Amino acid sequence: MGRITKNKKASLEKLEKGKLYNISEAAELVKEITFTKFDASVDIDVSLGVDPRKANQMVRGVVSLPHGTGKEVRVLAMVTPEKEQEAKDAGADYVGLDEFIEKIKGGWTDIDVIITMPPVMGKVGQLGRILGPRGLMPNPKSGTVTMEVGKAIAEVKQGKIDFKVDKFGIIHTSIGKVSFPAEKIKENAIEFMNTINKLKPSAAKGTYVKSVYISSTMSPGIEVEPKSFID
Repeated sequence: MGRITKNKKASLEKLEKGKLYNISEAAELVKEITFTKFDASVDIDVSLGVDPRKANQMVRGVVSLPHGTGKEVRVLAMVTPEKEQEAKDAGADYVGLDEFIEKIKGGWTDIDVIITMPPVMGKVGQLGRILGPRGLMPNPKSGTVTMEVGKAIAEVKQGKIDFKVDKFGIIHTSIGKVSFPAEKIKENAIEFMNTINKLKPSAAKGTYVKSVYISSTMSPGIEVEPKSFID
């Protein structure tokens, strides 16, 4: 059995075994049990009572976190020439089309989000095998295929995130940084969970939100009482 590090031991000592914390407590605690030398991300893991293999139980959506994620999001705008200036003005890190299609075909994926337009999806669609597995494929449902290119880029830069339930029925995403005040972590978490609850499929039976855990990079998970997110 691996040796427990001093920091891991200190983190575990602050957690009460078997306790469900409310979100206010968890937001404070995740800061206390994080000992990384870098500004760790705060993550949320939500286990849902859905069967993602069934189309009518797929949970996917977008949410604009009130305080952003604290992460610098690298955006590629794959647009036609007349939209290039709009994309640049909105803060896109990379702007173009054909040259980036070739670059991605060559293996370049050093980006977090791609924003594109309906008229060029025929070209962008060629990249599905590369972008799909990396979660980078633009999708109208997530707002990344739109004629309002500038607005979409600004929203992503300000903290709009796209999430989807995985094959195990779990949604995992980042909702901030440990350097955030606990109140901002809490408010981001509540906004995220409000969105999850609104997306409950009518076909889902039984308990919808089975468990919620908050953690930071390399910290233990803190189990949160789902009802505590109802503000």
